[in-house]
Amino acid sequence: MFRVTQFMQEILDPKPMGPKRNPPGPVVIWNLVRRCNLTCKHCYSISADKDFPGELSTTEIFQTMDDLKRFGVPVLILSGGEPLLHPDLFDIARRAKSMGFYVGLSSNGTLVDARNVEKIAAVGFDYVGVSLDGLQAVHDRFRRKEGSFAAALGGIRLCRDAGAKVGLRFTLTQDNAQDLPGLLDLMDAEGIAKFYLSHLNYAGRGNRNRKDDAHFLSTRQAMDRFFHCCWRHIWASDSKEFVTGNNDADGAYLSAWVQEFFPERAEHVRRKLMQWGGNASGVNVANIDNLGNVHPDTMWWNYCLGNVRERPFSDIWRDVSDPLMAGLKRSPRPVEGRCAECRHLAICNGNTRVRAWQTTGNFWAEDPGCYLSDEEIGLTQTESMTVRG
Repeated sequence: MFRVTQFMQEILDPKPMGPKRNPPGPVVIWNLVRRCNLTCKHCYSISADKDFPGELSTTEIFQTMDDLKRFGVPVLILSGGEPLLHPDLFDIARRAKSMGFYVGLSSNGTLVDARNVEKIAAVGFDYVGVSLDGLQAVHDRFRRKEGSFAAALGGIRLCRDAGAKVGLRFTLTQDNAQDLPGLLDLMDAEGIAKFYLSHLNYAGRGNRNRKDDAHFLSTRQAMDRFFHCCWRHIWASDSKEFVTGNNDADGAYLSAWVQEFFPERAEHVRRKLMQWGGNASGVNVANIDNLGNVHPDTMWWNYCLGNVRERPFSDIWRDVSDPLMAGLKRSPRPVEGRCAECRHLAICNGNTRVRAWQTTGNFWAEDPGCYLSDEEIGLTQTESMTVRG
């Protein structure tokens, strides 16, 4: 996750460079259940409204939580499918909170109602993220269900009014980029605390629809709008939070944005971005799916590192005999092509590797989702022909 607000605040109030602090363990996004009441176009878990056999029992979830706590995992994001369909969600969440985890809930929002919103508030989720894929017509088409936008927005309002910190999650594609301005306006109109913009990653149902991925120009236009919106809120001393995910080239693009508009802060922000270090899949970000399989992050469902029924998560995560995990934990990573020659490698860390793998079968090939030009990453025309040749 790229915290745009955090780095933009360094423009107004630059903080001295301190030592790099690595978290004690990875953030774990946990798909507790694969069942979902929707069949969204870009779903990475390819969920459906049915029970899936072999899912972890609540007892097994609790045992895994004990191991995660001992291993130093600080954050659990409870996801699905639709996590509200898990019969023991609130027991799991309460236990996680009592153990001292930061606990997030990732939902489509449509099942939040007057009955369960009190339970959501009582658990004290640190954050509730609800996905919107655009305004009403676009969202309903993406979610393949008429009325899903109204239901999701109703869920957002219920969570907000119950005192939960709730945020919008938006996955950018060529087919919904035009709705980003309206969603940013909706954030303000509804008093929503956080906006998470995710780039489409080539995984699951999203992989089958990768022809619908936003073209590089529309991605850049969306990021320009997103940055300017974030800056406007910072300038107004508004506490809203803006973050992006699934394309760590955003860090390099922000560096260029600061250079253009605030050149006196450019070097400071760039050093902060280098300290952040970009993509953390396989290091500071992990995924456990509904069957207990462990993945480097949520977009690697086709690649299993092990299963918590057979080995503790802590053992699986430390094991670098797997070639992907060995490479992900290397610094710098053994990336190839444009990524290997990129002057921003220390900022983005080679970006998410799943796009390269899905399109070439090579973990370390250049990232096809990078929207920076050869000139912007420091390649001459000759070098570009060489690395692509």
